[in-house]
Amino acid sequence: MKKSPFLFLALLLFLGSCIPIRIAPNIEDYCVTKGKKFKRGLPKREMFVFEDPKAANEFYNYVNIKYGLDNNNVDDDVPFMLENRLYFFSFYEVEIEDKAIPILGVFADALISRALDSDEYQPIFTPNDGVYRRGNWYIAIEVYSDLENDCLAEDSFSRKRLLQYLTSIKNEYLTTHNYNETVFKN
Repeated sequence: MKKSPFLFLALLLFLGSCIPIRIAPNIEDYCVTKGKKFKRGLPKREMFVFEDPKAANEFYNYVNIKYGLDNNNVDDDVPFMLENRLYFFSFYEVEIEDKAIPILGVFADALISRALDSDEYQPIFTPNDGVYRRGNWYIAIEVYSDLENDCLAEDSFSRKRLLQYLTSIKNEYLTTHNYNETVFKN
């Protein structure tokens, strides 16, 4: 009986693959969602969320320069005016990791551990917890005012205007490299 090379190839592909445990969301433009639903630890308010391809603390630097905060309360209670109304926003840099279990690495480490018959064997082919991780970064922004606790809620009277404003902030942040330029635009 002739063994099929396709069976061997399929087995090799299976062992070389990873089983995804969690896949971070892919956000094309932005989404509005409950903070706690998006990532545990965020507030329960509705949040404006978009992917952040830039380095850590870049949004902090952008907000600090754009609103002239001099490193005071940059990520919390940032005041801004929109149509003669005072609003505040807070933002969070959030990481959501992709997680996957490498099948071949787990089998190889198990075989070596069994062959050595040792409990002190440190895995070589898989991370310590047996899961590969790759981070995806997001900026989550909540908006509130003296009149409304959650200005991005669906029943909020200012939601539509604020979404337009936050979209323009997001676009400006993503396209600007020298944040001092934002001071001259205003």
